[in-house]
Amino acid sequence: MAVLETLPVTALRGVGPRLAQQLADYGVTQVEDLLFHLPLRYQDRTRVTPIAALQEGGEVSVEGEVRLADIVFGRRRSLVARIQDGTGTLTLRFFHFTAAQKHSLQPGARVRCFGQVRRGASGYEIFHPEYRVVTGDQEGGGIARGQGEWPRSGQRKWPGPAGSHIEGIARGASSHKEGIHKQGEETLTPVYPTTNGIGQAQWRKLCAQALQRLEQAQPRDLLPAGSGLRFTLVEALRYLHAPPPDAPLNQLLTGTHPAQLRLALEELVAHNLSLLRLREKQQERAAPALQSRRAGPLQQALLTGLPFDPTAAQLRVMQEIGRDLARPLPMLRLVQGDVGSGKTLVAAHAALQAIANGYQVALMAPTEILAEQHRLNFAGWFEPLGIGLEWLSGRVKGRARKAATDRIASGEAAMVIGTHALFQEDVGFHRLGLVMVDEQHKFGVHQRLALSEKAGIDGRPHQLVLTATPIPRTLSMVAYADLDCSVIDELPPGRQPVTTLLVDSQRREQVIARVASACSEGRQAYWVCTLIEESDALQAQAAEATAELLQEALPELTIGLVHGRMKPADKAAVMAAFKAGTVALLVATTVIEVGVDVPNASLMIIENPERLGLAQLHQLRGRVGRGGGASHCVLLYQSPLSRGGKQRLVAMRESNDGFYIAERDLELRGPGEVLGTRQTGLMAFRIAELPTHNHLLDQVQAIAGNLQREDPAVVDELIQRWTGSKARFAEV
Repeated sequence: MAVLETLPVTALRGVGPRLAQQLADYGVTQVEDLLFHLPLRYQDRTRVTPIAALQEGGEVSVEGEVRLADIVFGRRRSLVARIQDGTGTLTLRFFHFTAAQKHSLQPGARVRCFGQVRRGASGYEIFHPEYRVVTGDQEGGGIARGQGEWPRSGQRKWPGPAGSHIEGIARGASSHKEGIHKQGEETLTPVYPTTNGIGQAQWRKLCAQALQRLEQAQPRDLLPAGSGLRFTLVEALRYLHAPPPDAPLNQLLTGTHPAQLRLALEELVAHNLSLLRLREKQQERAAPALQSRRAGPLQQALLTGLPFDPTAAQLRVMQEIGRDLARPLPMLRLVQGDVGSGKTLVAAHAALQAIANGYQVALMAPTEILAEQHRLNFAGWFEPLGIGLEWLSGRVKGRARKAATDRIASGEAAMVIGTHALFQEDVGFHRLGLVMVDEQHKFGVHQRLALSEKAGIDGRPHQLVLTATPIPRTLSMVAYADLDCSVIDELPPGRQPVTTLLVDSQRREQVIARVASACSEGRQAYWVCTLIEESDALQAQAAEATAELLQEALPELTIGLVHGRMKPADKAAVMAAFKAGTVALLVATTVIEVGVDVPNASLMIIENPERLGLAQLHQLRGRVGRGGGASHCVLLYQSPLSRGGKQRLVAMRESNDGFYIAERDLELRGPGEVLGTRQTGLMAFRIAELPTHNHLLDQVQAIAGNLQREDPAVVDELIQRWTGSKARFAEV
């Protein structure tokens, strides 16, 4: 928006330094931001309801004559007015009022008021209604403190989406004697998202002024004419800030109105284009062409040495990656698969292709437990092939760290596995040809790219992103549009589905008895503790207390404890003991969510599972069911369950399919929670909502592709309009 995108809100009437700062704290700095600050819901003040037809809880407009008004002294001093309309009597009650308001509500005055109906001692009442006094063609009156404005009537008719009604809104933007904006009664009244210190009256006044400015500087439509759109950009903005009285409220509330779809489509196209631009930037520089024929002997030796055969899905994904690595353009590929589908083997197969061509490989994991698990797996596969590994995490200090970073920098270490420590300043690579990031959603786009900058080669390394949190197709189209996607949609033969049980915490003793029975038969179990607070200290205390109680109840069992406050060496020792079978029951926080592979563990108890999201519950459940026998997961919930908590737990009981679980998680919690906050820098949509607008995504991809090929100038405008500074990712 050539003008509005640079016009500060201080250019609007009534915006001084204090309000400007409040708006800036809320993320509104330009007039353009106000146009896209759309209402959460709407109030219908255009229809007058007879008092006799009022129902408790309804938000209504009522018009009547004041028959009595007086100050009442009770537990709280209040101004009470009673109005009649010929069908009944309604009480208006104000706990905060001025002398001017009392004066305006004199017997005989006619008022129109709006508010929520409640039942009082003497019939229906409205507390702190918004109102105006009607005297012929004139109007006066007051507004209860803290309330929004009451709209003023105008003469205009609603012309439909193609016409202009901004003039009427501009007329309504003039202030009455108390400085409160009045909007026309011919439209539904918007209720905007807000923050402390900014009332609905201010939002309506500011947005009306922004619409007036929009009329003076209309932006051009950037979507192709053949996109099947009923609204232009300007028409959609007008409609959504001031819908006509007959607007379909249900569509507006659910985000499915054509005006909302028009804006959502353009925003999703812009978002998709920004990620495609990121991909273009990443592929402007060449990558090493890693010939698959050189890796053939090593890769064959890896597969031959396995005690099982790879699945057809694993072999297919290996081929997809192999083709990408052989090209002189940087591979940007996401590999996703359910818990236990064999992503680590696929990653090892890809790593050998880089190593056989003389390049280093870096594998970054979000936690030390997961990084350690990868180290053990890769060591078991690579050491027989004569390939050395280096492991680097935050707990590698002093001389050991210096020696490790020297081996990495010299190229002596062909395979490097670690945590966030890999992209710290003192770490540099000799010839980094392949970067692999596990559980990408735990990091962020910029961290993945920062690791690529350490390559030590003329060009960029290939990138392989792994996730054991299946991502719904619709969400991956939005969040990972810069990556090609491979799916391992097959589990290894012999994997038994985990039976999931929902058990009320009142039956805790029965669950403890079940743990004792399983362990007495030589099996092992997990007991996972969760807390609402994101405090490592509190989570550690909860786990320690649970471990003590379980040890008292089960003195015959060896019980281990793992939580985030433990020293890494102590944590590693407990995990090693559990894997070796000397610890029968492992009490842990959610640090064991990924990376723990103990085939003999067949029972998991998750305490207070209603506090976790579906994806995390599914990851935890994936720690069992890795052996040949039957496995169980007990969700020990605290009743009563909320509606959302019950839906999540029932979904867990219904299915072991990670992709089904991911779809349900997206429906219940939205994309921000599914992807994790670190990944959602580009997901803070202004208008679009997932999964509400999932059905637009195929159209989004088609439009974005056409614009890339046919109108690059429009691509730049769209990205700037909707993502602005967020497009900085493309420059990393």
